[in-house]
Amino acid sequence: MALIFVTGNDHKFLEAKALAFLFGIEIVQEKTGYTEIQSDSLEEIVRRGVREVSSKLGAACFVEDAGLFVHRLGGFPGPYSKYVFLTIGNAGILRLLEGVNDRRAEFRSVVGYCEPGGDPVLFVGVCPGKISTEARGDKGFGFDPIFEPEGGGGKTFAEMDVGEKNKFSHRGRALRAFMEWFKGREIREI
Repeated sequence: MALIFVTGNDHKFLEAKALAFLFGIEIVQEKTGYTEIQSDSLEEIVRRGVREVSSKLGAACFVEDAGLFVHRLGGFPGPYSKYVFLTIGNAGILRLLEGVNDRRAEFRSVVGYCEPGGDPVLFVGVCPGKISTEARGDKGFGFDPIFEPEGGGGKTFAEMDVGEKNKFSHRGRALRAFMEWFKGREIREI
């Protein structure tokens, strides 16, 4: 039986599908919408969302939310990354950091799994890195062209294919933790 990933983002689904394959887990994409509350906490956003959507679907499922946290900007845009990307984009973040030497940033991801009527289980992934001085690459999505992960050889996420990105990314780390837990749970139930 396939595991349901609730997301309208096809890029996120492809990243998750590539990792799930390595664990021998089949996942399917479900584009059912759910309420994304306004909160400074990715964990709270995911907890509420996955509980709502598992109840709405009447099935176990998982969701993922992520944010870019720029140190010099006090963690901005954080959980509001999608809105900020749609509003000012990569060019806007680069403008905010013009002339700034401290370009440290991190991506954070929270994956939440829930069964109808159950309590959500959360998995967190963090990827430290920095904001580049210019957008580079044509792969990925969102802030990928301006984020250089630590240990990534100076490449941005947008310069990496999905497999390489999953080795470093916040989402890859959170998804791996979730899939290891899920696979272990599946084995214990047999």
